[in-house]
Amino acid sequence: MKPWKIVVIPTAIMLVIAGIYMFSIYQKRQNPGVVSQGQEQKLTADDVAVVRMEFPAHFDDLKDEEGKTVWMKNGYSIPYFVYAGGKVDFRKRVGVIPPLEKLEIKKAIKVAVPADVDDGISHGNKQAMYVFALPNNKQEYATPVGAMDGSEEQYYSDLLFFYDDPRTIYANWPKDVWAAVDARQAKPGMNELQTRLALGQKIQTDNPQMEGNRTVTYDADGKKWTVTFVNDRATKIQSE
Repeated sequence: MKPWKIVVIPTAIMLVIAGIYMFSIYQKRQNPGVVSQGQEQKLTADDVAVVRMEFPAHFDDLKDEEGKTVWMKNGYSIPYFVYAGGKVDFRKRVGVIPPLEKLEIKKAIKVAVPADVDDGISHGNKQAMYVFALPNNKQEYATPVGAMDGSEEQYYSDLLFFYDDPRTIYANWPKDVWAAVDARQAKPGMNELQTRLALGQKIQTDNPQMEGNRTVTYDADGKKWTVTFVNDRATKIQSE
C-alpha cells in the first residue's frame, strides 16, 4: 500500500464516524423531548414493605427474642417437637409449622440432636432451637433455628420468621386475599408472595428464574397445589 493511502484511508473513516456522531447530536437537539432510556422498573407495595431482620450472629442474639412473638415465614418446611420436662422429645415429632403460624417464644436452647433425626437443618455439634407455645395452648414445643459446630455458628431465624405481624407488613392486601391466606388456600389473582404465605415455601417450579411467570407446585404438608402465574397473578390452580 502506498504511503499516502496509509494516512488518507484511516482519516476518511474517522471523518465518517465523526459525521454520524454529529448528525445524531443534531437530531437529539431538534427533538429535546425524546430521550432514550431503559425500561423503568415499577416497584409494588409488596416490594417496598418493611420486613424487619435481626441478623443473629451468636446464640445470645437468639435470646433477645425470648418473650416475644414471631410468625412463620417459611411455612411447611421446618418440623417441631414436643418439649416437656426441660427436654426436646425427638420421638414426638408433631409436624411441620404452617405458614404464618403465630409462635410465642419462651426461650432459646442448645440441644444435641440424635443422628437419625432429620429436621432440615445441619446438626453441627449442637443445634439452636426455640421453645415456643401456640396461642391458647399451654403445651410447649421446640423447633430448630440454627447450628453450632466448634467456633462456627449459623442461624436462620431471619429466613424462618416475621418479627412483626404480617397483616401489618402487608396491610395493602385486600380482605379476600387475607381470607385465602388464613384458610391456607390459593385463589385466582393472588401473586406469588401471597400464594407462598398461604401454601408454604416447599416448592418445585419449571422456571426458577422467572418468578411471576411460571408454574409452581407447592407441597402443603402432603397436599399438592399447582399454580400457574402470568404477570405475577395466579391464572390456573389445581389441588390434589
